[in-house]
Amino acid sequence: MSMEMWQGKPYPLGATFDGSGTNFSVFDEVAEQVVLCLFDDEGNETQLELSEQTAHCWHAYLPEVQPGQRYGYRVYGPWDPPRGLRCLPSKLLLDPYAKAFDGQVRWDSAVYSHQNGDPDGPPNHADSAPFVPKSVVINPFFDWDGDRPLGIPLHDTIIYEVHVKGFTQRLESISPELRGTYTGFVEPAAIEHLINLGITAVELLPIHFFVHSQSLVDRGLKNYWGYDTIGFFAPHREYSAKRELGHEVQEFKSMVRRLHEANIEVILDVVYNHTAEGNHLGPTLSFRGLDNVAYYQLDPDDPRLYLDFTGTGNTLNMRHPNVLQLVMDSLRYWVTEMHVDGFRFDLASALARELQEVDRLSSFFDLIHQDPIISQVKLIAEPWDIGEGGYQVGRFPVQWSEWNSKYRDLMRDYWRGVDEGLEQLALRFTGSPDLYENTGRRPYASINYITSHDGFTLLDLVSYEHKHNEANGEDNNDGMQDNRSRNYGVEGPTDEPTIKALRSRQQRNFMATLLLSQGIPMILGGDELGRTQLGNNNAYAQDNEISWFDWENVDEELKAFVTRLIHYRKQHPAFHRRNWFFEQPIRDGATAPIHWYKPNGLPMSGEDWNSTHAKSVAVFLCGELGVQDKRGHLIIDSNFILLFNAHEELVHFTLPSRHGDNWLLAIDTNAPEVSEKNEQVYRLNEQIPVEGYSLMVLRHVE
Repeated sequence: MSMEMWQGKPYPLGATFDGSGTNFSVFDEVAEQVVLCLFDDEGNETQLELSEQTAHCWHAYLPEVQPGQRYGYRVYGPWDPPRGLRCLPSKLLLDPYAKAFDGQVRWDSAVYSHQNGDPDGPPNHADSAPFVPKSVVINPFFDWDGDRPLGIPLHDTIIYEVHVKGFTQRLESISPELRGTYTGFVEPAAIEHLINLGITAVELLPIHFFVHSQSLVDRGLKNYWGYDTIGFFAPHREYSAKRELGHEVQEFKSMVRRLHEANIEVILDVVYNHTAEGNHLGPTLSFRGLDNVAYYQLDPDDPRLYLDFTGTGNTLNMRHPNVLQLVMDSLRYWVTEMHVDGFRFDLASALARELQEVDRLSSFFDLIHQDPIISQVKLIAEPWDIGEGGYQVGRFPVQWSEWNSKYRDLMRDYWRGVDEGLEQLALRFTGSPDLYENTGRRPYASINYITSHDGFTLLDLVSYEHKHNEANGEDNNDGMQDNRSRNYGVEGPTDEPTIKALRSRQQRNFMATLLLSQGIPMILGGDELGRTQLGNNNAYAQDNEISWFDWENVDEELKAFVTRLIHYRKQHPAFHRRNWFFEQPIRDGATAPIHWYKPNGLPMSGEDWNSTHAKSVAVFLCGELGVQDKRGHLIIDSNFILLFNAHEELVHFTLPSRHGDNWLLAIDTNAPEVSEKNEQVYRLNEQIPVEGYSLMVLRHVE
């Protein structure tokens, strides 16, 4: 095939169709020659040498290339692993800036640069092209029909962490060909659940193009979660309802547009800390064969090897300007072209490592802070990695929110009755001011959660004492043994009805605590339905009914309770304040915004806070928030009293005398059907019985 080729431009990087032809550009600082390889439908390859190089970008414009064209690169350059150089033209390389891909890796020995069993020997010259995905030129044009960012304030945000495929794969009211796809995600039966539930944002598990590793494929498994990215600009094609090349881009955009129409934001879980190429024993798919020294953090004492702060074999080199550019270009692309509303950064501490140290003011954070686009979207960190000093909860910059594992651990401990005192409960319930208040951040810096994709579901958390990951094929040795998964009030009784009732109550306790705490609540998708993974707390490889939502066996009572909780939170700003409780001065005669009381109605003392036997406490929340709405009016909500009882036995509470006489029962985790409609009113000096392992919410009425 002959092909006309013009000079082209170095930027933008990637393959850019302009309505007529396509510009190709790829960064490579160590290459001696870069060859663009075009593939037809039968797999026939046409090679075109890129003769133009500008600022280490190799580029050309091909006026005949249209959307749907498959392509890749071959790089001629030094093969010198002791210096970290791994150029090998026998390996077809994916474009780091590709917007779509065709195919998956077929695990032939040709995809590896080394000879089988001899990683330090001569290179493997077998051609990898038949066994690796191809990059695809896309049509970038799309009618957004006036779509604009929703801009939901952080303090009003309620996150629903969910997997694109797992959400609808078993939803029978959706056509079979649409289940588990971007299109299926917003079919009426699916999106109406999200709308009715009341969440404000979906946080999608990774949808960047990823690889199913050989170790999984050899065990008959797949990379279900998707934390093995190889394409930072491309939606994963396996979630596309159509097989047309590049159509997944249009389909993803349509999904985002429909979610925005439903007033639901889209947050992407992104994995910029490593790639699917693994360590020096891994495959050569893209970055390794392009410019290994630039893209990866190499061992300074032995550049054959990789520094691994992620547990996956490699770590991206965020100190290199072109790698920083790659990540920033990717983030901007997903905001400007794909209209997403924010990002959750997997193992975000790895992105902040400068010279192996986690640096709060690293180049990456500086760029985020200065970028006029990325700085304006929701930024969420998983604030740790596996390296030394990687646990950084509470230490990210001011515009970031963080997954707050201290909240998760404390609330799990509290509701299983651990003797730890109540001070930590108070801190976590009020937005973790010990972590964030003195850093210029607000309560919404804390992403509060009880469960996430990584661990037990909520039902399994209260049902299993030990993990059951046998289906993963690792003899149940994978996944953390979660010591906070035991003793949620279910080990004492032996009769099944009592055990089931206690488990149901504990699920309601967790959901009520989560949705009434200050900060941003994150619900693991399916927890509101009573979803189980049969005790698997590491279902990363379970692309099957273990992970998929079971829409045929929904806990309707729990679903209704969680829905009512979410709408109650949204109705009452006292539960999602913008400011810290004592940030505003208390005016003369006003009630302090929060008070804590013992069950007898007397204020908590220092000794009470430190008592390891105290598991019951009342908290008063003042409805005067000390802030104004858009029109300058003070926001006034009702006053509330919450009664927590993590004792096994019933505890009688006496209402404190200073906050009013009449209190309407709004929520009772021991009686999920109870609501304000029941008009149950408690009066001053009346004893209020709070069942063991339960929570009650009272609202002040005149």
